[in-house]
Amino acid sequence: MHIHVLGAGAGGGFPQWNCNCFNCDGLRKGTIKATKRTQSSICVSSDGVNWVLFNASPDVLQQIQDFPALQPARAIRDTGIQAIVLIDAQIDHTTGLYMLREGTVKREIYCTDMVYGDLTSGNQALNILGYYCGINHHQVPIDGKTSFTIPNVPNLKFTSVSLKSAAPPYSPHRNDPQAGDTIGVLIEEVSTGKKCWYSPGLAEIEPHLPELMDQADCIMVDGTFWTNTEMIDMGLMTKTARSIGHNPQSGEGGMIEKLDEFGLKNGQAVRKVLIHINNTNPILREDSAERATLTQHGIEVAYDGMDIIL
Repeated sequence: MHIHVLGAGAGGGFPQWNCNCFNCDGLRKGTIKATKRTQSSICVSSDGVNWVLFNASPDVLQQIQDFPALQPARAIRDTGIQAIVLIDAQIDHTTGLYMLREGTVKREIYCTDMVYGDLTSGNQALNILGYYCGINHHQVPIDGKTSFTIPNVPNLKFTSVSLKSAAPPYSPHRNDPQAGDTIGVLIEEVSTGKKCWYSPGLAEIEPHLPELMDQADCIMVDGTFWTNTEMIDMGLMTKTARSIGHNPQSGEGGMIEKLDEFGLKNGQAVRKVLIHINNTNPILREDSAERATLTQHGIEVAYDGMDIIL
């Protein structure tokens, strides 16, 4: 199984266009050791030809240009993207749908009923695509037990489960969280049995998640914030990381502590990778103490163009 990181940043990317925090200012001026990141998305394939796109970020056109495998050029109009799985309905995971409107082949969209509802009501992205290429909506199960496959994507199957999170600000049920607002997905290559757990938005490791995460050879999870009060401390927000659906890396119950619980699978070290990293997070600085702490715990930091082969 080939997992390619198209974008590793959180909403706004890195540097964020209007941000002058230490990280963003330092990256622009070249005073810190860091690499720019576009907004989070991955694509997955078993045969290297047919790909599943996870989320469609606002940077999707640049991400496709940077990864030629998504443009196999077999015809005058072509793409290697056979389907799009939406983890949630957030702006930084769905705006790219508008950029994929060209052509007459309908986009195959896999998402929950809650995400479909948000993208046809509060944000009518899927309705708008109907005026262009059109879409086929496929409902994904969220019980964590029922797997699904995607036509034209051989040798892969997917198991999704609902995660505790909040719907986007434009959602009609913003203040009334529902099962299916956000999902995590276990991706399996059938022929090898290799598996990757993917959840770029993860408020906590809920009791029903270890059963799925324990199966993974690679765990790719939410790396948004280092501390729970990161945005408050910088004067950028009045809410904590956990209150907006992101478990921070540090502190009691943080992602480092939780990922330490996943060590070996079949005698091999499980790869643990953080993705969806906010521009304020000190782990973006490659020589920071926080990055060194992650390394000590065997945790990697995703970057644009990262390839994971399982």
